Amino acid sequence: MRPNPTAFTPVRRRCLRTALWALVLGLAAPLALAVQFTDLEGRPATLESHLGDGRWTVVMIWASDCHVCNAEVHNYNDFHVFHQDRDARVLGISIDGAAGRDDARAFVRRHELAFPNLLAEPGDVARWYMELTGSRWVGTPTFLIYSPAGELRAQQAGAVPTGLIEDFLDRQRQAAVDSRD
Repeated sequence: MRPNPTAFTPVRRRCLRTALWALVLGLAAPLALAVQFTDLEGRPATLESHLGDGRWTVVMIWASDCHVCNAEVHNYNDFHVFHQDRDARVLGISIDGAAGRDDARAFVRRHELAFPNLLAEPGDVARWYMELTGSRWVGTPTFLIYSPAGELRAQQAGAVPTGLIEDFLDRQRQAAVDSRD
């Protein structure tokens, strides 16, 4: 028997549920609507204030209850510590939302994260990600890589080895040098 392509698989059900909640909660607003980020203390914050200062920015979107995030975050913290004063940094975005602020703070403390972290509502981040990238939101962890000028250059759902991030940055730097020649 062939699978029914119109059947509601768990992924399709989850996407439909997210879309319905977006409509119910009024999140199906104009595409230009920005995400309301806060810092982990609840103060308003912006992604843009962490971009475009001449360093690459690796954005890790995470959740405190994400097994992969908990298992891998130390690698991104080490990457941040190694690169922060030179050429790159990490910025975390927790999708624990206001109700999970304490869980997000506990995650940061438990992993002794040296990189800054913002907080937003999961539905807002999913919608923002889809608007920004044109790709379907899959879940956490998800990565965005911004150039030193603050331009989005890459996106990836799932854990990404930091060695691959470093290789990507090296290739981007070399391409920039080659284009000037």
